[in-house]
Amino acid sequence: MIATATQVRTAGMQDHSSLSNLLFYETHAHRHLDWRPPLEWLGSPCFWVMEENARIVAAFACPPDPERVAWIRLFVHTGSVDARRAWSTLWDTARAEITRNGGATVAAIVSQTWYRPILAESGFSQPQSIVLLEWNGRPVLPPQLNNGFRLRPMTHDDLSAVDEVDAQAFGAFWHNSAQSLRHAFSMASSATLVESEGRVVAYQLSTGSPVGAHLARLAVRKEAQGRGLGEALVADLIHTMRQSNAERITVNTQSDNHISLALYQKMGFRRTGDEFPVYRYEVAGG
Repeated sequence: MIATATQVRTAGMQDHSSLSNLLFYETHAHRHLDWRPPLEWLGSPCFWVMEENARIVAAFACPPDPERVAWIRLFVHTGSVDARRAWSTLWDTARAEITRNGGATVAAIVSQTWYRPILAESGFSQPQSIVLLEWNGRPVLPPQLNNGFRLRPMTHDDLSAVDEVDAQAFGAFWHNSAQSLRHAFSMASSATLVESEGRVVAYQLSTGSPVGAHLARLAVRKEAQGRGLGEALVADLIHTMRQSNAERITVNTQSDNHISLALYQKMGFRRTGDEFPVYRYEVAGG
């Protein structure tokens, strides 16, 4: 019998080609639902590969972004290694490093069923899910805002203010970091905001698709909620998409975010039936 030499090490840019092949050929690959593909995180903290006889057989990445929130951006393994063995080997490494670095909430939005029992067996809880909604084509009234509010296109100079709105509206766990927002803005097909007295109070970012758009982010400052700002941004997006003959607009939100669900359903969005559980694990600092 040939002995198997196993090691876990930090991933680097030199692993890009091997990891690309792994993601292309392997079916057991968890990727985070994000604007950034997982290999863009190479070079970031908390990215490891597992090797057997000098060959990469698994990889795991959960770089904290924002601080103290570490979304699992990648977990992939080859068919030659057992999923639970690959997971436990890499997860033990990750948990130890996160502990040394002061702790974090580790989380995953899971679209593939094979990964769910692995997380559950490791002590991850599932407090909520992400649900997908689709606009049903119903016309809506043009965006209407009270006096003192103005809706306009977002510019690069607005991103610092948009980051403040995002953090205040979503809190630490769901907040997108300033870096993530800059990346999202660079990829957006539609980006608009509402301002009052020169201050940004709400915004939306949407990405394009061959048949329409996906409303990727909608945020309103807490003190400005209840004034129709989110409704105006969504109505403006729908009117823009209708002018370009869009057939489909999608959005997702948390299953327990009743305010968002009520807004989208009021605007003609309906649940598609697609639902992705959110798993969390609190790693305490050492």
